[in-house]
Amino acid sequence: MVKHEVLAIIPARGGSKGIPRKNIRNFAGYPLIAYSIAAGLQSELVTRVIVSTDDEEIACVAREFGAKTPFLRPAELAQDQSTDLPLFEQALQWLRENEGYVPDAVVQLRPTSPIRPVSLVDDAVRMLLDTPDADCVRGVVSAGQNPYKMWQIDPDSGRMSPLLKVEGIAEPYNAPRQALPAAYWQTGHIDAIRTRTILEKHSLTGDVILPLIIDSRYTVDIDTLSDWARYESVVYSANLAMVTPGNRRRPLPDDIRLLVLDFDGVVTDNHVYVDDEGKEMVMAYRSDSIGVQALQKAGIQVIVLSSEMNPVVTARCRKMGISAVQGVLDKPVILQEYLHQQMIKNEQVVYLGNDINDTPCFPLVGCAVVVADAQPEAIRQADQVLTRNGGFGAVREMCDIILQSLPERSQHGA
Repeated sequence: MVKHEVLAIIPARGGSKGIPRKNIRNFAGYPLIAYSIAAGLQSELVTRVIVSTDDEEIACVAREFGAKTPFLRPAELAQDQSTDLPLFEQALQWLRENEGYVPDAVVQLRPTSPIRPVSLVDDAVRMLLDTPDADCVRGVVSAGQNPYKMWQIDPDSGRMSPLLKVEGIAEPYNAPRQALPAAYWQTGHIDAIRTRTILEKHSLTGDVILPLIIDSRYTVDIDTLSDWARYESVVYSANLAMVTPGNRRRPLPDDIRLLVLDFDGVVTDNHVYVDDEGKEMVMAYRSDSIGVQALQKAGIQVIVLSSEMNPVVTARCRKMGISAVQGVLDKPVILQEYLHQQMIKNEQVVYLGNDINDTPCFPLVGCAVVVADAQPEAIRQADQVLTRNGGFGAVREMCDIILQSLPERSQHGA
């Protein structure tokens, strides 16, 4: 079999205006650019991954996650109005002149589309290589808004006219959607392009463009910080099989028998209040108890595993009606012993933590979850991240999520 050279280029300029430093801002625990780097490195068909950037900090982060940065992009190709074609031409010309390297195909992986199906890159490359007359393969999704029902307004008369016409349908804007041609929207997930299309045709698409249709659930369009938070929640839900720089995030187990809680920073807000006699007080969320009781009614045990040895832990757990194992220096060992005693399988356990001392337990359970304000390393290693902070309803949120995942009969104790 012929081995093809396939170069993945990730464009990442430093001057983002909408979200400053967007390309290296943490997205679901990792710099945004790390997801595109992972997509290239985890591909079976991509042979080299480089980042084209004008920014040394971005280049440093890119190298940290395994990409190469053989050059810095010229500043004139990294302006607000700069288009993609010149930077691809510059990258290919530099590699040819300085390394004698000319790939057969180029893959564009935009950092702003971090949620990619696992096989996406190889599917695109394979489609391109298997179709000799194809210039490009471009990722698309079904259009969310039908363009045949769109209008344009004449600036002089103020009158509207349809944007598109359909042969055989007099008024497509009044026709049922099912009668109109299917329409697709190009995403930033993937472009696989023959090198000659770029260097000889001076185009990123050429004339023969093949579609790679992507499940619309993977669609991402990050323009604002609210978009950022919304798409992070998609990653944290662990419902999509996507490329990730770390371990693949796991969904909740089908059969949950035990919820394990850390105490400080999970049941509490991680603050401690000390009076003049040295007595400690903590802040907790009263409604957590309601969620815990509902879980127990559904047949799911709840325990606290705490490194602290403190009467406050005992008092709060007694109030919540759950057991507490305190003074735990080696949480994984104690957790395994407890599971053995209770005859609970590891994959039947959900663990809710917030800090790096919780992470050794994550591989031992079916699903590891952290609170919204958890430490960055804990977020990276967790399967899911809650929307609430520790001590502000995180435990209740976790309980509600588990209850909603259970068969209806289980929630009634049947």
